[in-house]
Amino acid sequence: MPSFDRRTFIGASLLTAASAPWSSAAPVPTVKPTEDFPFQPATLFLTWQRDPTTTMTIQWIGSVGETADDSIYLRTASPIMLPSLAIIGGPAAVYSPYRWTEFKTATKPYPKTELKIFHVELTGLRPGTDYEFRIGKLSPTYRFRTMPAKATDTIQFVSGGDCGVNAHAIANNISAANQDPMFAIIGGDLGYDNGRSAEVSLAFIRNYSKHMVGRNGRLIPLIPCIGNHEVDGGYGKSREKAPFFYALFGGLFDETGYTALDFGDYLSLVLLDTGHTSAIGGDQTGWLEKTLKARKDHPHVMVVNHVPAYPSARKIDSAAGAGTGTGADNRKHWVPLFERYRVSVVLEHHDHTFKRSKPLIGGLMHEDGILYLGDGSWGRLRALQPAEKLSYLAVANTEYHLTVHRIQGDQRYHLALDENGRVMDACHTSQRRSGVVTTRG
Repeated sequence: MPSFDRRTFIGASLLTAASAPWSSAAPVPTVKPTEDFPFQPATLFLTWQRDPTTTMTIQWIGSVGETADDSIYLRTASPIMLPSLAIIGGPAAVYSPYRWTEFKTATKPYPKTELKIFHVELTGLRPGTDYEFRIGKLSPTYRFRTMPAKATDTIQFVSGGDCGVNAHAIANNISAANQDPMFAIIGGDLGYDNGRSAEVSLAFIRNYSKHMVGRNGRLIPLIPCIGNHEVDGGYGKSREKAPFFYALFGGLFDETGYTALDFGDYLSLVLLDTGHTSAIGGDQTGWLEKTLKARKDHPHVMVVNHVPAYPSARKIDSAAGAGTGTGADNRKHWVPLFERYRVSVVLEHHDHTFKRSKPLIGGLMHEDGILYLGDGSWGRLRALQPAEKLSYLAVANTEYHLTVHRIQGDQRYHLALDENGRVMDACHTSQRRSGVVTTRG
């Protein structure tokens, strides 16, 4: 899995695709409030619970009664705007292109407040299609796009973690949106609410809603996994100790802190819980083996977790001995499965740096190894370990960053950008040639 020098990488053919720019040269405007629309929730965002090619979940946080009609009205985006609403049927109606169709929202409590989460999951949508929706008759018209049925065109998305709600996190939101990604992965520690602060959780969602808007006003869906700062107590706790995370994303993580999200038959995201509300060993490891085995021949399988197997700031060794520090349980239970079932890329976070590992098998460089990308510096920074302690890394630094991923055919390209949109690093991965099982003492 060779890394590319910057000139080779930027000169590659994928960068000529005008529909998915790498740089922030043409900023994407945020959705701005306007007096013409009296209802404009500042917490509106999109996520998924099932196959992103045919579904979309719309959510916002607010008070009951702040708008008389909280139904979602949906239609296929048309270049010709119809002059008025044309509602057909009711909540069980068949969707009609170019005419508004009503879908009733449901509500559930937003923890530790009197607010509610308004939500609706739209299913049976057409893949690779632009849709428009409104909330009632008093909101602006918003836009989203379903993922394509097949990866015949470029698939572009962004990832990062450890965001918070500070100015650096906002800068990276803007940098990410400027790439016009199809979706964003946040690998834990979203707002740093610690399972206790509703206001911090709300602030993260407000920032995301305001800035994570692509071209033509398209809202960028959010795919999260859980981190220690979603949980009151951090590790080894029940779901009830992560009230905001599971209230907002319980449809994706319906029973456990881990799941797999399959995009048709071309991309699988395996989202793991590094011991926050689900233990790393035991049931989660058993599930992981079955999940990876079932997808071992899929063209693109990417793992996302919070605490890294190969840390850059925290120590990989502890007083108990070599290899017993941060990520020890990952390395014991999960890494052998990644190696066996041909996982090529693992997205890690938690350490608040930028890192790219060497291609690794058993912690050592191997030409058929796994790339570990991280380490979660969307809005937080931490000092690196001394270089001699990081022999498994190819690149590391202390910069705020996000990563842009681009899938073209059976190839993947990964570009790290700093908070100002400048290129920090570029590399390339493809399907590993074989699963390699190492012998461990």
